[in-house]
Amino acid sequence: MFRNVAELVELANSTNKKIADIMIEQEMEVTGRSREQVLQLMDTNLTVMEQAVEKGIKGVRSHSGLTGGDAVLMQRYIEKGRFLSGETILDAVSKAVATNEVNAAMGTICATPTAGSAGVVPGTLFAVKNKLNPTREEMISFLFTAGAFGFVVANNASISGAAGGCQAEVGSASGMAAAAIVELAGGTPEQCAEAMAITLKNMLGLVCDPVAGLVEVPCVKRNAMGAANAMVAADMALAGIKSRIPCDEVIDAMFKIGQSMPSALRETAQGGLAATPTGRELEAKIFGMPLNKSE
Repeated sequence: MFRNVAELVELANSTNKKIADIMIEQEMEVTGRSREQVLQLMDTNLTVMEQAVEKGIKGVRSHSGLTGGDAVLMQRYIEKGRFLSGETILDAVSKAVATNEVNAAMGTICATPTAGSAGVVPGTLFAVKNKLNPTREEMISFLFTAGAFGFVVANNASISGAAGGCQAEVGSASGMAAAAIVELAGGTPEQCAEAMAITLKNMLGLVCDPVAGLVEVPCVKRNAMGAANAMVAADMALAGIKSRIPCDEVIDAMFKIGQSMPSALRETAQGGLAATPTGRELEAKIFGMPLNKSE
């Protein structure tokens, strides 16, 4: 039905439908499932996301000891009321972190679009839920809108850190979330595309450099920043601000940047933060290896 964002927006406008509905119809066509079945499967995903956020907010810790408890700290900070950023943004940050801390602790999450970037979409959704008061059906639609943009990225670029760096994972997730926030808030299909473009172009070049090869440091906090990025980009798009570079061209640029990245910066733990002295010390401590293992 659609191959890129331009076609997605045109289809939504020409049929006077929301992007979420276009994605639902495409899923029905591809899988042969009924609308009810497609919605039920996404409802299951939403439940998994909700449970992960709730678990993470209560506090979890990974087996390596690298991550855990930061979502709790952020919630306590918000409760004090002395924060500098907006409460909704910080709530999104906390819930994005909560989800990825659950992932790091070997809990159940829903990859959106990957496990390493699974916090951004639910983090933003459950934060704006407190402000927009969506119905369950609207929350499910939020996920389909995000999925539509993720579908485009996956088929025209990459959602893999190993293939395109963290820009392809947290970057894509952030763009997906931004577009979905806009539609949930009543924005147009064009504004959804603008939000995606604004978000992704500000995460271009983001490398994938997991310390000790684990999806923890800096992955968890990158989800936090991705959630904040998505929230701000959504507000910009809803305000009428546009990206000078069209969304599809931003996605293509991301793909080409990923292709030009050295392998040391694409999930191999050979460069970036993973190769810092502290990064190597943590690796040695976790796996009981000599510090010069990778040198």
